[in-house]
Order: sequence, then C-alpha cells, then structure tokens
Amino acid sequence: MTEHSEGRVQEGTTAGEAAATSENQSKGRGRPSSHHGDNDRERDLATELAELARSLQQEPDSDAILAGFVHAALDLIPGVDEGSVSVVTGRKNVGSRAPSGDLPVRIDALQMETGEGPCLEAAYERRTVRVADMAHEERWPLFAQRAAEAGAKGMLSIQLWVEGDDLGALNLYSYEADAFTDESENVGLLVASHASVAFAEAEKSRQLHAAVDSRDVIGQAKGILMERHKVTGDQAFFVLSMASQRSNIKLRDVADHLISSGELPGKKTAH
Repeated sequence: MTEHSEGRVQEGTTAGEAAATSENQSKGRGRPSSHHGDNDRERDLATELAELARSLQQEPDSDAILAGFVHAALDLIPGVDEGSVSVVTGRKNVGSRAPSGDLPVRIDALQMETGEGPCLEAAYERRTVRVADMAHEERWPLFAQRAAEAGAKGMLSIQLWVEGDDLGALNLYSYEADAFTDESENVGLLVASHASVAFAEAEKSRQLHAAVDSRDVIGQAKGILMERHKVTGDQAFFVLSMASQRSNIKLRDVADHLISSGELPGKKTAH
C-alpha cells in the first residue's frame, strides 16, 4: 500500500480479492451523507452495486461495460471528478478506454511518455495506488509534475486484470488535492470487483463468438477449394495453411480473402 492509505487496504489487494471481503469493507462506507446512518449507507451502496452488476451483465460488449463501469465509478466513489480504464498492452503501451473526459487521455499519454505513474504501478504490482497531492508526489517526479500541470491534483489507481503482458487498471482523478480518502479506496475496490467480473465474462463471450466465426469462415473457404479442385477437407485446409505461411497472413484472413476475391492471397486472377 501507499503511505497515504496504510492500514485500510493491504498492499497487493486487487479488485478480484476485494469481492471476497466486500461485507466487511462496505460497513460504514459508500457515498457520504449528512442524513443517513452507517447502516443506511451500507444498504444504499449494496443496492447500487447490485444494480451495477445487473446492468453491466446486460451490456452488449466490453466497451459498453467499461463505459458503464467508469460512469458508476464517478457516481459512487467519493472524491472522483474524472475516470478511465487504462489498458497496458505488451507491458509498455498505455491507452485510455472509456475516458470520462480529456484529462484521463492526457494523463495516460503522460504515463506512456514518462514510463512511470500510478496506473503502471497499480497494474504491474497488483495493488491500489493513491496520490493525495500531485504537487508533493515524490515517487514519480517527472510524471507528477506534468500531471499536476495538466490539472490532475489527486489520483487513485486500482488494478483490474492481468492477462499475460496485458494489464488493466481503473484510474480515478480529482481536480482537488486530498480528495481521495480511505472510503474512496474501499468503495473503489468494491466497484472494481463487480466490474472486473462482468468484463471478464464479456471477454470470454467475445472470444467464443470470434472462434466460432473464424471456424465458419475457414469452413467456407475449405468448401470453395474442395469444390473447385476436387480435394478433401484436410487437403483444402493444408492449402489454406500453406497460403497463410507464404503470405504471413493469419489463416482466418486468408480464408476471408478467398471468400471475397475467389483467390488465395498473392495469387493473381488470369486475364
């Protein structure tokens, strides 16, 4: 954990791990209210999280899930002014998905330029990282100076997922210093745990549909070759594989090209 949040969320805590302890963490948490007691806030947050989970499960794709996720983060987590999901590909390229405004895009670009920052540490180190005041942040001096100049006074990053060299983190921003509290971290972990599960399910569904679609396309291409050259299915697949190797093009793209043009890549139609 960072020095600002020691004692509330243990170092190494992730969004997925937070789901297992959500009952204890949510006690007395949630959106601050001057007229609700702790039990009321607990019930309100539990209701909001349940509605968030249901709504995210109904979204058609991962981009819609992330957009709904960021919107919920701005609505539920105390101190948040802007947010985004930062995606790190190949452990070095940082991009913003579902940014709420220009600030998250600029800050993610700064993290990529400087090679340092809360998002990268949260994503790489499997932890939650809080910056109370960017003007006095010493862990990433170059990034902190430029981020403060861009308008980010406070920042909270929570790791969402790790898949090989691809990582994701929820990035939250404040226009004021000291806006993020222990409550912000606890509620953020709860929100992230629900969203990360929905996102993982959406990605599995997307990959399954892509696999089925790819199989259908390759099947159509095999059918064309079998009919045209009177070969078996295995022989047709071998022809497609060899064309893929020669042209350095993915097998599915070779099949697509054959279906759309009637020819294998690199093979010209006789005039």
